[in-house]
Amino acid sequence: MRTYRELFLTKEFTPLFLAASGQTAAQTVSGLALGILVYQRTGSALLSSLAMFAPALAHMVGAATVLSGADRLPPRAAMTGLSLLFGAGTALQAIPGLPVWGMFLVLLGLGVVGSVSGGVRYGLLNEILPRDGYLIGRSMLNMSFGIIQICGFAVGGALVTVLSARGTLLLSAVLYLLAAVVACCGLSSRPPRGAGRTSVAETWRTNARLWSSLPRRYVYLALWVPNGLIVGVESLYVPYSPNDAGMLFAFGAVGMLIGDVAVGRFLPARWRGRLAVPLCVLLAAPYLLFALHPGLPVALVLVTVATFGYAAGLLLQDRLMALTPDELSGQALGLHSSGMLTMQGVGAAVAGSVAELTSPATGIVATAAVSLATTLLLAPGLIRGMATGDKKKDPDQDAAPARQ
Repeated sequence: MRTYRELFLTKEFTPLFLAASGQTAAQTVSGLALGILVYQRTGSALLSSLAMFAPALAHMVGAATVLSGADRLPPRAAMTGLSLLFGAGTALQAIPGLPVWGMFLVLLGLGVVGSVSGGVRYGLLNEILPRDGYLIGRSMLNMSFGIIQICGFAVGGALVTVLSARGTLLLSAVLYLLAAVVACCGLSSRPPRGAGRTSVAETWRTNARLWSSLPRRYVYLALWVPNGLIVGVESLYVPYSPNDAGMLFAFGAVGMLIGDVAVGRFLPARWRGRLAVPLCVLLAAPYLLFALHPGLPVALVLVTVATFGYAAGLLLQDRLMALTPDELSGQALGLHSSGMLTMQGVGAAVAGSVAELTSPATGIVATAAVSLATTLLLAPGLIRGMATGDKKKDPDQDAAPARQ
């Protein structure tokens, strides 16, 4: 599968795409509206920021408790039910008089459940598409999510002005409802990929099984750490150049979209195992030149080139699926998503702390250098693992710790 036309001609991809896009749009708009509502109620910039980004931290709790549901729930029912739950929670946050602590309680609960949502979605993507179609399918979803988030923040700001923050939250709840309808009516009924019940014990057991494989550990670390640290770099755009931060973010989005298209659509299969490490290097290396305090034109070029490197994530996810038995694919991808979001929060904290003690430019350079060093440390294991080919492990062998 090499073209986007083939992708959308694949049965069930279109409803999955629409349902996932609807959830992303609702999440983006509701996050902005809730942040504004909390700021209006409290006047606290910290609480407003947490209202927008706390769910990402709650994913870590979900990854340790309920993530086994990604493979042990029927995919259509799970996607439909989760959209309805998100819609109900978003509507609840719009109730006048709901205390701020109540808003955060709902928000954190939705964040924990949200850790399952990514695993269900991407595990189903892996089922719907043939083995050679996952990369281009994930590329398409990444591009749409990036565009939706950029437009969602702009449209969300306008909606808050016209409808108020509470009205925008209610509109987001309707978007979640529409996503649930699309999932329910457009997806086929499928059995769960894995056997057994969803439980904390099963979540821990499967996470340990996923982590027991040395090649998978290298892939997970490469997906989490270099990416998370560079998101920390991007969190310093505003203090680095307050008047130009919007341009830096916009050009970064362009670079990321170009990378997703180039790797997802045009990269030959024989190159996939060779370019993951170079792309991780590219993700960090251009930021080292910020030590020279470049002007805006040069900074925009550096940011665009660097964010092309985010396409390494597509190649590493493709490799993760090649190393993971099908019945664990949902939890494997959910663990990737939760770990990535957690590391992005850590990356922002690290970069912000360095910048606080030194300067934004120093924070950018130091954080990028750590990202680059991490990639170079992981490179031998990644290259060695990719040289073994794409055969999935036997599940029984997979359960035992791998030996180097």
